[in-house]
Amino acid sequence: MIQSTRLRTLNDAPERAGAHHVLYWLGLAQRARFNPALEHAVDLANERGLPVLVCYGLAEEIPETNARHWQFLLEGLAEIGPALARRGIGFVACREPPVETAVRHAERAALVVCDRHYLKPVTAIQDAFAGRATCRVVQVEGEVVVPVETASPKHEYAARTLRPKLHRLLPEYLVPLRQRRVRHRMEAPPAAGTLDLSDVPALVAGLRTDHSVRPVRRFRGGTAAAERRLRRYLAGPFGGYAATRGRPEAGAASALSPYLHFGQISPVAVALAVRDAAAGDDADRAAFLEELVVRRELAINHVRYEPRYDRYDSLPDWARRTLAEQRGDPRPHLYTPEQFEWGETHDRHWNAAMREMRETGYMHNHMRMYWGKKILEWSASPEEAWETALRLNNRYFLDGRDANSFANVGWLFGLHDRPWGRRPVYGTVRSLGPASLRKFDAEGYVAAVDRLVAAERG
Repeated sequence: MIQSTRLRTLNDAPERAGAHHVLYWLGLAQRARFNPALEHAVDLANERGLPVLVCYGLAEEIPETNARHWQFLLEGLAEIGPALARRGIGFVACREPPVETAVRHAERAALVVCDRHYLKPVTAIQDAFAGRATCRVVQVEGEVVVPVETASPKHEYAARTLRPKLHRLLPEYLVPLRQRRVRHRMEAPPAAGTLDLSDVPALVAGLRTDHSVRPVRRFRGGTAAAERRLRRYLAGPFGGYAATRGRPEAGAASALSPYLHFGQISPVAVALAVRDAAAGDDADRAAFLEELVVRRELAINHVRYEPRYDRYDSLPDWARRTLAEQRGDPRPHLYTPEQFEWGETHDRHWNAAMREMRETGYMHNHMRMYWGKKILEWSASPEEAWETALRLNNRYFLDGRDANSFANVGWLFGLHDRPWGRRPVYGTVRSLGPASLRKFDAEGYVAAVDRLVAAERG
């Protein structure tokens, strides 16, 4: 069952009579399995005696994207067409703006199904389409476990305020999704696509994008890779996650965030697999679901209810006030944004974290916190620190440019946190000092980064 709370209609247009298909405009949920929007489109098509067509338009010039992001995304997209064809679902991918692709393929559709997004650039694209569409547009929320407004009607202060609301609703929403039988097959799309996915590296090389941030070897995009990673993780490192998750060198993290970011695996599917895993204990499951559900959906709550989420003034009043009070404090070390980017600080552990991000597109959460707190401490102003942290986060991380990115960077400056003891530069915003590096094998982490970087460079 797809819960009614996941559905909403985006326009007042009627359903088109005498239609050729039901259209699923693929966006955030870039997968052919465990996809509520896709299955809802199949339900609607079956009821109307129509086939399903899935379309995708390449937003080639979307801000802050680069070759690294596109390689990972397109590796996943290349899997979708063959998977849909096996079910009798048509697929067309076009190298043109998403709205133009959707409008063109909606001309013969009874109605259109789309995913739900939260970030302003993408919601603007969807709003533009809904205003132009001449048939009904239905949105399906499938990238959270609990629909955002169902979980909470307001901006939540912290994880502790959202957690009980989510936990009460988990039994209703943490359920399997049945793959529907397609009753009316589409043997061929009504129009050919213009995006050649047969050679992804060649396609990426020809895109109008930033090619200075190269693709990585550490992660391959796609649902198949995501599911393999999840299976290996649950069979091994997951056991003991609660005790070792704070140690970057221990390999206890699942590293699924890039796949969740691109919608290549469902958060509900991951949560169900964790819940039913043979390895691990209740503490491991609780700790993992805290990160996957509570923390991730707190971030989505933030961007849904805080329109300034991408600006420094989205931070809590108390945090901006205390940072302003410490503005004139001497900084024992002061670096430019460029020095941060190239890891040219006095701190070899911080430099290793920056190197891991820059070269492999990923960083363990503990080091992300240390990395960001030190940017605040070593920048000329908190505003400059915000700009530096957010720019580097979105430029190099595969999972950058999403709700977690804005919430995680905000946390560095006091978002979803409380005042702590006053310190120079930080004021009452939480700080992280050298003691945080003594909680794990910091030298082992540096050695691990060296190996990862060597593997990237071949």
